[in-house]
Amino acid sequence: MFKIVKKRDLADVSKLMEVEAPLVARKAQPGQFIILRIHENGERIPLTIADSDKEKGTITIIFQEVGKTTKELGALEEGDSLRDFVGPLGQAMELPTSGRVIAVGGGVGIAPIYPKVKAFHQAGMEVISIIGARTADLLILEDEMRAVSKELHICTDDGTKGHHGFVSDILQGMLDDKSQKIDEIIAVGPLPMMRVVANQTKPYGIKTVVSLNPIMVDGTGMCGCCRVSVGGETKFTCVDGPVFDAHQVDFEELTRRGQMYLPEEKEALDKYKEECGCGGGNSEIG
Repeated sequence: MFKIVKKRDLADVSKLMEVEAPLVARKAQPGQFIILRIHENGERIPLTIADSDKEKGTITIIFQEVGKTTKELGALEEGDSLRDFVGPLGQAMELPTSGRVIAVGGGVGIAPIYPKVKAFHQAGMEVISIIGARTADLLILEDEMRAVSKELHICTDDGTKGHHGFVSDILQGMLDDKSQKIDEIIAVGPLPMMRVVANQTKPYGIKTVVSLNPIMVDGTGMCGCCRVSVGGETKFTCVDGPVFDAHQVDFEELTRRGQMYLPEEKEALDKYKEECGCGGGNSEIG
């Protein structure tokens, strides 16, 4: 059993949990993830390792309550335990040793981009971060991102904080600034956002990577659920990724696969709401 030693509300439906998992913490690197199960009959869900502490033996995860399992997870408190907590899984991100990196995080995607930016910062690289959300109340890890970035730009769709618009607006301005050399761009967030960033940067020939989170079951490459086409080849996100060359990812196929089980997800969430008495009928999936 894996004890929850810390819990914090980050935003409206975003939660942070620090979980006691010393074996995972000992090996965790930026870019990797874990798969957890709340109880014996629970669903297995993948979550990015947002931070790790080898001395304390803890792993930090951040998630949004959008479906049945994440709502169950969000209902747990400090002192409660998880049934399974497997990792670290996936390939660690290759970190450049010098240069200028732009990090683009959208919504809950700010959580998985944070450990990567932190690693860039610790390696002595110049990191400019752009983070965004639909509204100011949904922004997460602002202070943490500011601490590891040379510059931090904030965007909100409704203009409640920072730039009134999208992260891609700020990024385009940087791409058009010929006086500033960009060595690499990393984007993590909703699929539409990552797709836009990939299309933006391709004409400039700037190396761009994204971290993907497709449907996943076992996390070992056996089930094939997390397959994605990269450069015309089939890759398994759990063992080959989750970080891939953005210009090679087939986002159209990835989007279709991600919507395959929306009716079943809605049904499971509505049933959970009905059983727990926390409201039913209107699913947050979609």
